[in-house]
Amino acid sequence: MGMNKNTVLGWATLIMIIMGLILIALGAFRYDDIAGWGFATVGIGFLANAWVFSSLKGRV
Repeated sequence: MGMNKNTVLGWATLIMIIMGLILIALGAFRYDDIAGWGFATVGIGFLANAWVFSSLKGRV
């Protein structure tokens, strides 16, 4: 079973969505100090990057 570019982008999108949600959850529930803001911000960045990967699917 070969993986083409769209399959790779799909898997990358899924992994980045999961990691983004985990980072946002860490920022919201685990860290109450200023580090929580950093975790949540990086999680939002992961979700934004996953959105770009998802929009590239089918165009590459």
